[in-house]
Amino acid sequence: METKETVLVTGGSGFIASYCIIALLNKGYKVKATLRSLKKAESVKQMLKEGGIRSLDGLSFVEADLQNEAGWPKAVDGCQYVIHVASPTPYTAARTEDDFVIPAKNGVLFVLRAAKNAGVKRVVLTSAFGAVGFGTVKTTLYTEEDWTVINDTVAPYQRSKTISEKAAWDFIANEGKGMELAVVNPTGVLGPVLSEDFSHSIQNIKQMLNGSMKACPKIISGYVDVRDVADLHVKAMTMPQANGQRFIAVAGEGLSLLDIANVLGENLGEKAINVPTRELPNWLIKLLAIFNPKLKAAAPYLGMVKRASSEKAINMLGWKPRSAQEAILATANSLIKLDLVN
Repeated sequence: METKETVLVTGGSGFIASYCIIALLNKGYKVKATLRSLKKAESVKQMLKEGGIRSLDGLSFVEADLQNEAGWPKAVDGCQYVIHVASPTPYTAARTEDDFVIPAKNGVLFVLRAAKNAGVKRVVLTSAFGAVGFGTVKTTLYTEEDWTVINDTVAPYQRSKTISEKAAWDFIANEGKGMELAVVNPTGVLGPVLSEDFSHSIQNIKQMLNGSMKACPKIISGYVDVRDVADLHVKAMTMPQANGQRFIAVAGEGLSLLDIANVLGENLGEKAINVPTRELPNWLIKLLAIFNPKLKAAAPYLGMVKRASSEKAINMLGWKPRSAQEAILATANSLIKLDLVN
């Protein structure tokens, strides 16, 4: 299992990044993880132990920030691969478009430039379905051929993912000759939480379990287990045919929030006592959103139907995702186990 190769994973304290680190360590890679502050290193180690890692001998940490190019040459030094996960998420302190777009785009370019100069073989970029399926309405499944069309309907987070991914492809085409790039575009990421730091999609399940979501907004989207997202990153990093490709990470058909609530209600018994059992009409949510910040954040997605295909990852890389139901229940059970519901 032991390998001499070293992988840089950026944003090492994040939900997807921590699972990428777990997958890499389990396969014998050495891992350098970037953190904005090394003070977070101990909490990351605890997350990895919660995720089943017994030995942290192959892991080291380095300080680097998406806002500052200075730390990146040191971060990539000695690495054969980079998995670039770090990016502002919808639940950061980011408020304006610039808060999202500038660090996302600049961070991608800082990492790619440093990686190119350090002789890195391949970079895997964590983009998002946000760069694939927004600004458009499609009745068929979204695929890797689709790109978000930036217009007034596209929120800052999705804009940042679209702009930063396009910047990455442009860099490879113009400056990155010889360096390889593959991109993973996850849909809503679920799965076992390791700490209080988890994906924004999991907030919905937490709100269902604690009763703060009294009824479900009408939103349909795709979901995927974080363990399968990490597996897809490793496949995209190592398999020759992944070079120059993007891969949507989604498990099966899209689900409504009520579908998710029903999975919880049917499987968790008394633990699902607070889970909603009905949908709210769009007009009522828009009205309530005037007074409720959480509903205001959901309002732009009302009536949204975003279904995507993972056929490319399955056929080209042999990726085998868990079912969305398994991901939903793993999420809920881990929130309950770590006492993170309330």
